[in-house]
Amino acid sequence: QVQLVESGGGLVQAGGSLRLSCAASGITFNVYNMGWYRQAPGKQRELVATITSGGTTNYADSVKGRFTISRDNAKNTVDLQMNSLKPEDTAVYYCAADVRRGGSGWLVSSWGQGIQVTVSS
Repeated sequence: QVQLVESGGGLVQAGGSLRLSCAASGITFNVYNMGWYRQAPGKQRELVATITSGGTTNYADSVKGRFTISRDNAKNTVDLQMNSLKPEDTAVYYCAADVRRGGSGWLVSSWGQGIQVTVSS
């Protein structure tokens, strides 16, 4: 049974930083592409960043240059370092496992429970 547990969210002022971490269990972590998504109130869930099993990264245009995704295959964790945060980054952030291209979008096999990030202006 796959479990993804996020940590590190909270409240931060605009311009500040937060680091999210996701601990994975129940999967052969090193073979899966991992990712972070977010969902703001009244909006659809959107892709924030992905990292392949080989370490190749991909970012949404809205976070490029500010966010960095990384993984530690020895610890089965994937992190999201978020710098220069803006109020529009406020959302529930979700860890995603087995992220892959499908059709016109992305497919995800497993989700974490989500963690709140709030950026005040």
